[in-house]
Amino acid sequence: MGLKTSLQSLVRVVLDEAERNEEFRRRLERALGHEPAPCHSGLEPDRPRKGGRRTPALFDPVEVARQGEPELRERLAVLDLEQLRDVVAQFGMDPGKLVMKWKDRSRVIERIVEVSRGRATKGDAFRAE
Repeated sequence: MGLKTSLQSLVRVVLDEAERNEEFRRRLERALGHEPAPCHSGLEPDRPRKGGRRTPALFDPVEVARQGEPELRERLAVLDLEQLRDVVAQFGMDPGKLVMKWKDRSRVIERIVEVSRGRATKGDAFRAE
């Protein structure tokens, strides 16, 4: 089987699965950059890692913190420990490389809330009311 035929077969399989499986289609769209903002509710069971890179965070916690701490806590509550670590890694919330070792979800959530609140309000003292 030639390269062209193999690639066509692969694309057909991916398209067929995307038509049948809504979650797969959303993940594929996100990976290809065709979805404006990833949903915060989906827990992704398969999270392969390549080259030590983490999966992109599902949302920007600083933007959510600007909407209020309760909203941020609600969005973080649905994430598993690895998804919380993705947030910490992507937004540089662990300069001492300690948070990534924590096993307690609530402790990681507290760190994300603390850093996000600080970043969301940074510079407020200099802004006109």
